[in-house]
Amino acid sequence: MRTDSIIQGRRLSAQDLVEIRTLRSEHPFWHRTRLSRELCERWGWRNEAGQLKDMACRSLLLTLQERGWIELPARQRASVNGLRNRRAVAVAHDARPWHASLEALRPLRVESVTPGRPPGRLFQCLLQCYHYLGHRNCVGENLKYLVSDPQGRPLACLLFGSAAWRCQPRDVRIGWSEPSRSRALRLLTNNTRFLILPWVRVPHLASHLWSVILRRLSGDWQEKYGHPIYLVETFVQRDRFSGTCYRAAGWIPVGRTTGRGRNAPGRAAQGPIKEVFLKPLGADFRQRLGA
Repeated sequence: MRTDSIIQGRRLSAQDLVEIRTLRSEHPFWHRTRLSRELCERWGWRNEAGQLKDMACRSLLLTLQERGWIELPARQRASVNGLRNRRAVAVAHDARPWHASLEALRPLRVESVTPGRPPGRLFQCLLQCYHYLGHRNCVGENLKYLVSDPQGRPLACLLFGSAAWRCQPRDVRIGWSEPSRSRALRLLTNNTRFLILPWVRVPHLASHLWSVILRRLSGDWQEKYGHPIYLVETFVQRDRFSGTCYRAAGWIPVGRTTGRGRNAPGRAAQGPIKEVFLKPLGADFRQRLGA
């Protein structure tokens, strides 16, 4: 293998591969989770909150197996992702048409939700039912926000996840070198879902939501993952949307994708062309991102 292979954001050396193979040979009865956690401990691979990057390590190991460089132990049980990706259980919610002024809805209730709890299940249900892309499980760092009116009626859902590994218009705008991008990508997030529920008609709600959410996003990320966020990106499918709410909220259009997808290899277009929007969370974002 190449000694400069980068997988899951980690530069993997030939010695690392030898270490993995040695652990497999010396501990043939270890399951995949035991192996990944041991490697995280040995490599000191933790996030800023001090948590082992177990999921990232398991994804790294799967990639190595797909390339034929290692052989992992057989799965002990079906992947939990299959359970997470099942269609969300229906959750009762108020879907009556709701026309109001923004002032009538204040103060909005903005809740950071987690899977498994009632707000998290409602969030999953709403995205799967009403967002054109639906919603499956999240991998990596992410934040989910459920927005309700003062009476608890749901209004909107926002999901933030891992930034695209490469995006030429974004990277040019930041002024990143390849090493800088590799080091600082974790300080970006991608707004992967933004849904105002279809029965809600409230003028200026979208731009107001962005004002509220972006003021707290970095602090919430710091609390959950131990590091801040300095820049937010999103991709708007041009044959469906014009990106009006992002423009109104001060997001910066920086170019278009090639249609290859978030992490897709090769040069052939594999999906729709999208417009790239960026929202800095501070005037010094380039310096913070190592540009």
